Amino acid sequence: MSADRLGIILIIAGMSLFSIQDLLIKILAGHGSLLQIYVLRGVIGGGVILGYLFITGRPIRFGTAYPLLTMIRSTFFFIGFMSFYISLSLMPLAEATALFFISPLFITLLSWFFLNYQVGLYRLSAIIIGFIGTGLIVKPSSSNFEWAYILPIITALTYAISMMIAKHTRDQDTVFQQTIHMYIGSIFYGLLILLVINWLGLSFDGVKGLEYVFRPWSFSDLMILGSITTISVVGTIGMIFLISAYRIAQPPVVAPFEYTLLVVSIIVGYAAFGEVPDTYSITGMFMIVLCGLFIFIREEARGMPLAIKIRLR
Repeated sequence: MSADRLGIILIIAGMSLFSIQDLLIKILAGHGSLLQIYVLRGVIGGGVILGYLFITGRPIRFGTAYPLLTMIRSTFFFIGFMSFYISLSLMPLAEATALFFISPLFITLLSWFFLNYQVGLYRLSAIIIGFIGTGLIVKPSSSNFEWAYILPIITALTYAISMMIAKHTRDQDTVFQQTIHMYIGSIFYGLLILLVINWLGLSFDGVKGLEYVFRPWSFSDLMILGSITTISVVGTIGMIFLISAYRIAQPPVVAPFEYTLLVVSIIVGYAAFGEVPDTYSITGMFMIVLCGLFIFIREEARGMPLAIKIRLR
């Protein structure tokens, strides 16, 4: 089997595992605590990563050559994916996933502004069309506009910033080091927020979205603990698959297959929750995917594959 074909299989397998992770996080919204999920995922997921590195004979490194940038990146990751997981409790799975996929648009746009990256008319047009597609999903002028639709966009933006930092630091820090830092960040910020909220005596019962974040932790409910363990394991294995795919295969070949997550999310959203995107949302999804693919293809054709070389969920 060729390296590219194996990479494609790993990407599809990784996206499928991410869909299981997202499904369980959405299911737990009614009775779990998102902070508990986040912290325990950091502990269990970190253990899985360390076990993988030990078994494969790779070096285990906790340090970083870029402490400040690593702290900033971990902070953006925490904010971004906390926003995404909150959004899963408030909006359809497929629409949240689609909005996350505008991250290549942000990567290209931010690189143009801050890295003097040359972006031509074609890619600028793709970015504009992609954001129009975003508007079709968000429907900002609709009378029933939901603020939750902004959360995956925040995720896409913070993810783009994080990946640009990762691109800068990868000359000294391996991708596995960066993943470990992400898990350490989730543990640190999760526990810090928990301590502050408990110290202040705040309660968010009945507050849409935030109730899921700050709900009391449960260690007696085996269903919750089993779900968190599954989330941690499948999410980390999915990340290992993703890392491996980009290590062994050509990024321009495998990157477009990340969009299989959107297809799976549509199927899972319908099967598990009866969610059916409306015509506007379906159109917006197609526009986002096509514009993302166009950016990947255009960058490769010009020999400047920025967005496709720094993809890592």
